[in-house]
Amino acid sequence: MSVAESSDSVARNRVAVRIWLGIVTLAIFALVIVGGATRLTDSGLSITQWEPIHGVIPPLSEAEWQEELELYRQIPEYQQINKGMSLDEFKFIYWWEWAHRLLARGVGVLFAVPLLVFWVSGRIEQRLKLPLLGLLALGGLQGFIGWWMVTSGLVDRVDVSQYRLATHLTLACVIFAAIIWVSRGLAPHSSDRPPSEGSGGFAGLIALMIVVQIYLGGLVAGLDAGLAYNTWPLMDGAYVPSNLLVMEPVWVNFFENAKTVQFTHRVFAYLLWLATLFHMIRCMVLAPETTHARRSVVLFVLMTLQAAIGITTLLEQVPVTWALIHQGMALVVLAFAVAHWRAFAGTYPRPALSLQAA
Repeated sequence: MSVAESSDSVARNRVAVRIWLGIVTLAIFALVIVGGATRLTDSGLSITQWEPIHGVIPPLSEAEWQEELELYRQIPEYQQINKGMSLDEFKFIYWWEWAHRLLARGVGVLFAVPLLVFWVSGRIEQRLKLPLLGLLALGGLQGFIGWWMVTSGLVDRVDVSQYRLATHLTLACVIFAAIIWVSRGLAPHSSDRPPSEGSGGFAGLIALMIVVQIYLGGLVAGLDAGLAYNTWPLMDGAYVPSNLLVMEPVWVNFFENAKTVQFTHRVFAYLLWLATLFHMIRCMVLAPETTHARRSVVLFVLMTLQAAIGITTLLEQVPVTWALIHQGMALVVLAFAVAHWRAFAGTYPRPALSLQAA
């Protein structure tokens, strides 16, 4: 095989791997949206057992449905909120949680099986093997964290812990972002020089801030904090509302005080928007004709749109549709921010090719 043929083979392998990772990314996007719907419909505690294999099969008879409902009747959510729920009402919340778990299993298979095939056939570059194995391990950890989250709502509370919910959501987004990072590194990049030495680092800071903001959004969701104080720009009649630090110790307010959690989510959103605006202006001033500058404009537009969606969701008192649009748009912004950041580093170097006889 000639060097040219080897180079073509590397290019084809990279395209195949990128297509696979792109499909996995879309599947994770769908998984997060279904997870959001499961949360918004209060369906997450409807399945009270963790059966990774057997749980793929839903109840198939009336007796099995009654068994599932009886298990649900044992937990505080049923006893304190949904007492008297009919079987048809239970089926509605059960199917949401079942679909979420089934999709999670599907994502695991969608990642693991092609990884094995690509690995055995020699289509995975050496530099990618450890990162991809790490992503597989994170996926397994995410499944455990999902069940760890559910268990928090089965004994002495009517909902899952906001700490565990935010952790579950954030890890999903970290996996999502990491896959995009790897995939973007396999794609052709522009040869434009960065606007400045630190512009790539600042793009990375923005991506990290988005992950933090998603974590804060998870806390908001876990406390149902978006259902209160549905005005903007004022919150509880002021720009800085009172009683933000009423709990002791003070740090607990940022995780357990619904007012403080929502206020923190708002303020951090302003900081994130300003950081994106600063990045765009800097890129446009220093290197207006580069792809880096053009991407910074797109990122700012996406961030502004997400802010508008967030405000609308709040003012409308968090209807399911708007809440899911807000969550989905957060993933879109994160994906673009990570791809933008990765572009500053350029494409992964090609593996060394040896000249062999054709």
